Amino acid sequence: MNDVAVAKNRCSWCRGSQLEIDYHDQEWGTPLHDDQKLFEFLILEGAQAGLSWVTVLKKRENYRLAMDNFDAGKIARYDDKKVQELLGNAGIIRNRLKIASTISNACVFLDIQDKYGSFDEWIWQFVDGEPLINNWQNSSEVPATTEVSKHMSKTLKKQGFRFVGETICYAFMQATGMVNDHTVDCFRHPDQ
Repeated sequence: MNDVAVAKNRCSWCRGSQLEIDYHDQEWGTPLHDDQKLFEFLILEGAQAGLSWVTVLKKRENYRLAMDNFDAGKIARYDDKKVQELLGNAGIIRNRLKIASTISNACVFLDIQDKYGSFDEWIWQFVDGEPLINNWQNSSEVPATTEVSKHMSKTLKKQGFRFVGETICYAFMQATGMVNDHTVDCFRHPDQ
């Protein structure tokens, strides 16, 4: 770790590996508008269910390799042979339901793109196209769900998405910058 990285004040959850620090410093809370990256986070957040985020971060590159860099068009066409290959891949989370949901979610994702022009435009409607900026004093104040994430979860499920509970939706919102939950003392908070 370099001296600059050590000197920065970060959210208290970010006290682990360089992987977590890089994720915190470069991605978490940054508004994201690229459909393929949004799909990646939707899948990774669903894969996290019941696990720690660092577990998913450690497997992220393996996911990209195993799942065609999260190309929804390719994933939507995965067959039983590909599912068996994924179930045998120790580099990803080998949960049959999560793998099946990735494939079905890719199909729904493509439908959303067809109907609305882009997933980005559709998903950002939940925050009126602008990030929600919070002013938490410490990480213990950050909620696991909000009314917005509950509404998002209900809507995503109605569209046919799976592994999109309200907690997963809130984590997705944080990861993609729809909400900025960096604490006020963190160098990534907008007021710093």
